[in-house]
Amino acid sequence: MTDDSKAIVPVWTLATGDVRVPALTGDEPMTPERLAELRGVLAALADAPIATLEAHPLPEKVDRSRGISLDAASPLAQHLSQLITQTAQSSSAAAKATASGEGLYRMVIPAKVASQVAQGVVRPMAVKGANGEVYSALVNSTGRIVDQARLVPVGQVAAAGAAGGASATAGAALAGSAALTVAAPLVLMAVAVGVSAHADRQRQQAIERITELLEQLTEDKLNDERRELDGCRFAIDKATAILLDQGKLGVSLGLDSAAHAIGKALIDADNRLGKWQAALDELPEGKPVEIATLANSFPGIDDHGGTFRTHLEIAALAVALQRRVIVLQAVEHAQSDPDNLFENFTRELKRDQQRLDELESGIAGVLVRLSALELARPGGRRPVFTGNEVDRLMRVAHQIRRLGEGVTTTGRATDVAIEIARDKDGSVVVFPALAA
Repeated sequence: MTDDSKAIVPVWTLATGDVRVPALTGDEPMTPERLAELRGVLAALADAPIATLEAHPLPEKVDRSRGISLDAASPLAQHLSQLITQTAQSSSAAAKATASGEGLYRMVIPAKVASQVAQGVVRPMAVKGANGEVYSALVNSTGRIVDQARLVPVGQVAAAGAAGGASATAGAALAGSAALTVAAPLVLMAVAVGVSAHADRQRQQAIERITELLEQLTEDKLNDERRELDGCRFAIDKATAILLDQGKLGVSLGLDSAAHAIGKALIDADNRLGKWQAALDELPEGKPVEIATLANSFPGIDDHGGTFRTHLEIAALAVALQRRVIVLQAVEHAQSDPDNLFENFTRELKRDQQRLDELESGIAGVLVRLSALELARPGGRRPVFTGNEVDRLMRVAHQIRRLGEGVTTTGRATDVAIEIARDKDGSVVVFPALAA
């Protein structure tokens, strides 16, 4: 989280409702592990969502292209600037860490809250070509993830709970409703932008894979499906920008048309899923399956590309786009009732997620079942098989086993981390939300 000198990093505790936050952190430096424990305790004891915000030095090399950029006049950037300005007056650690105006801010939302806010949305995102590595902006100039920070709480909880809402953010320096105007919108906007950036990153990866697969196919229908879906992103990008500036959506954006196209793609994906599940159910249980039999229901499964794999990626693209639409709907409703931000946000965000989670879970189940199949040798009367037949059997068996790699079948919630790079002019870049 910082360099090997174990520099002191200030950490804020953010409440999103008018609740009393127990004074558990004290004022002594703590380790990241200790902070994680306290975050879980705070989430369990408080009635409203509790998050923590750490201020790290901005690394020399940060790939801003992965995130969503917001100028200094955007609500999120203004809320963050307000928090920094007010707390720097009462905390020397915060004042020193934020004096340059730039920094890398890491907001972590506990699993208890994340399960309400981003269930099914936020999962670890593997870097293309790397095994098990996840995206993170918290790296030093060499690209190595570093975690030697000494975390120091900013401020104290006001005595007798006099300061409500985000009182733990700056202790007695902030009070009552003034604290709430900082914490609740800041957490709301950070979650909205982080989840939207995450979903867009999934869209980009799906498009890359679809394009690669379609190069090996000549099916115009699949290419049309890909073009229609990817074309939806322009309306979604515009709607995202307007909402993050607290503007109003209008029909001229084309968001309704985009949502319609995404809905059709999700119906197609659900229908294909039903056919795949039925085909697997018809296979003889516990017996080897011939490649030809499998290829009838899963076209191209015996090739590197193929229609089946393209259908999988188109489904992933539709889900990623719908995730962004859900966030847009949630933010729009939350901003329509600014006195009840987080409750509206979580309710609206969960409305359509269940269907997406079920679709993804169903596809994951199909891939796991396929990867466990045993392939039979080619049928025929010949007692000896050619080298090409043996090679093909081995190759296809390997490809099918790999279908189950990296499949997530559980919905267990994890802490969600949202990283925000802030420049000296007050503008920010919000990176894809991560499973912390």
